[in-house]
Amino acid sequence: MRKYLILWSFWWMFFGVGTLQAGNPDRQGEAGAYELLMNPWARSAGWHSMAAAFISGYEAERINPAGIVGLNKLELAFGSGQYLVPSGVTMSSLGFAYRLSSSAAFGISLMNVNVGEIDLTTVTSPEGTGATFSPTLFNLGLSYAYEFKDEENPNAGRIRVGGLLRIIYEGITDAVASGVGLDAGVQYISGKRDQFKFGVSLRNLGTKMQYRGTGLGVVLVPGDIRTEIQAAGFDIPSLLHIGASYDLYFGKQLRTTVAGNFTANSYSRDEIGIGAEVAFLERFMIRAAYKYDNRFGFDQYLDKVNNAYTGLSLGASFILDLFHTYNDDGTVRSTTKLAVDYSYRHSSPFAGTHNLTLAIKI
Repeated sequence: MRKYLILWSFWWMFFGVGTLQAGNPDRQGEAGAYELLMNPWARSAGWHSMAAAFISGYEAERINPAGIVGLNKLELAFGSGQYLVPSGVTMSSLGFAYRLSSSAAFGISLMNVNVGEIDLTTVTSPEGTGATFSPTLFNLGLSYAYEFKDEENPNAGRIRVGGLLRIIYEGITDAVASGVGLDAGVQYISGKRDQFKFGVSLRNLGTKMQYRGTGLGVVLVPGDIRTEIQAAGFDIPSLLHIGASYDLYFGKQLRTTVAGNFTANSYSRDEIGIGAEVAFLERFMIRAAYKYDNRFGFDQYLDKVNNAYTGLSLGASFILDLFHTYNDDGTVRSTTKLAVDYSYRHSSPFAGTHNLTLAIKI
């Protein structure tokens, strides 16, 4: 049964994506809810989000839900980001992941995007009424992951599978749109020290979204009957991640992870990149990645790549022990840790994106 489930998972991830039309530049701008592509978590953002193979814990809810089961016991995190400085757009997120058993875990994630105050204009007051409004961009994710492993042979490869259901909400005072998205992922881990990892995730498969509300009504002629306008529906930005990573150990103190990742976007250009992370005693990590936007020939309207994030990303993490809990015999039962992550991603245009994450891990 386990063998057939694993084979089905890989088959679905690779061949069940026929609805995706990856890397099609002619479809750019046709999707909506692009906040689903924004990564609020600093550690994976330092990898340019190219972490489908090895991502774990609460961050996996944004990249590959199969990795949720990779945590120890419990993780709770708060993330904040300044998006495309100096746009004034900020990201706030809350992530929670909990291990139900040795093989299963679930997670909850919330994300809100604040685009600031916008001047309210009308047909009769095109220069502004003096009032302002602030759009709401919010999504909530519920996820579950399971790990298949051979209890009799701990060195055998392990398979993680996971799924996520995301509720999406966008709106202003008098017009809103909502939808539902699905993510699914697989990770394969092998080696005596779990040094080789391979991951595939399919993200943002979901319903069309459409704005509805009284804000779509207009009066074409003063004193005439109010006319309701039918807003066009739009898809959410689906994509496919395929990645691999390998850990190199130098004694017990130093680890270096190298990784590569390919992303097939349905509504923008495909992306490919590599990255590396150096960890000392699993307490301090620095990382860097480079992502390339795969261009489909010369663009007569834009002589540069179309995706905002290309080029370099940088990140660092620091992990500190807060306190220990002990067994009756004096041995340590668990350790509560504080993780602080920071990342910077180069963007074109604008001056890049900064992320900061604080996480409690038990």
